[in-house]
Amino acid sequence: LSKALPKMRGFTNIFRKQFSIVNLGRLSGFSPDEDVTPSRLAEAGIIKDLKRPVKVLGRGELDVPLTVEAHKFSISARRKIEAAGGSVREVG
Repeated sequence: LSKALPKMRGFTNIFRKQFSIVNLGRLSGFSPDEDVTPSRLAEAGIIKDLKRPVKVLGRGELDVPLTVEAHKFSISARRKIEAAGGSVREVG
């Protein structure tokens, strides 16, 4: 019986938060001085599910100043957005 059952290794965290990931390179398609919110990202087809919180990562370059609203930001994404002349707003 013990050989027929699969071995359970580790555990699954039931309280884990699943984020919708957005890289900075995807935000370069927006026009300058535009407010980028999770609903605008869904309209543009960058994220699929508005139920998940949004996290912006610093992969890619951003040349236009944007006001970006998301639930979390990586340190490099925050620096690159502010270096481009934009601002960062964390949503609840």
